[in-house]
Amino acid sequence: MIKIGILQTDSLMPDLQTQYLDYAAMFRNRFAQQHSLCEFENYDVLQAVPDSLTCDAYIITGSRHSVYDDLPWIHSLVEFLRDALACRKKVIGICFGHQLMAHFFGGRVSAAEVGWSVGVQPTRIVAPQKWMDSDQDQFALLSSHKDQVQELPSDATLFAGNPACPVAGFTMGEQVLTFQGHPEFTKAYANALMTIRRETLGEAVFAKGQASLVLDTDENLVARWICNFILA
Repeated sequence: MIKIGILQTDSLMPDLQTQYLDYAAMFRNRFAQQHSLCEFENYDVLQAVPDSLTCDAYIITGSRHSVYDDLPWIHSLVEFLRDALACRKKVIGICFGHQLMAHFFGGRVSAAEVGWSVGVQPTRIVAPQKWMDSDQDQFALLSSHKDQVQELPSDATLFAGNPACPVAGFTMGEQVLTFQGHPEFTKAYANALMTIRRETLGEAVFAKGQASLVLDTDENLVARWICNFILA
């Protein structure tokens, strides 16, 4: 049995919770399809970080917040992650989590010049990794972000990027794996989120994001890669 701690950094908007539950449920549902021996513990880190390191790996979820916001819970989370890494735990960063692992461990995150990236984002694999159990040269995930990693930590290895988001995935040694995209999202949820944010996104970005939903996505493949990384 592999115990995975979900470090939840946000909750779904109230209008979406009835149908789509919450981020922790999304991750559990996605990973349950890939590995029958995964056990999950959910932690609402806006309230408190875990008081012990009882999990084999930790997943940092997406968030509406920016990693450079000066919020006490973000600083507490970073200190917890430093302790987790010191104890040789695996850390998986998704969207906000991807940015957090860059920004506080030697890199830099800021708002992207291209603005919002939403919908399906095809991404090129620039450095194949041993935990990738397929020979494809790209993958596609659903995205929803306006911040991006601008500089990587010095000990990070970039493995994926695309023109709109050059740093779409990186590793740090054998312990940290990150993706800017969302393997836990479904197209239905992405569509609902874009619709709620339509005014914020603007019509051009909204229309492009909606049109992209006809493209194939690789959530299950990426979830399997993450499981491979945790098990390695």
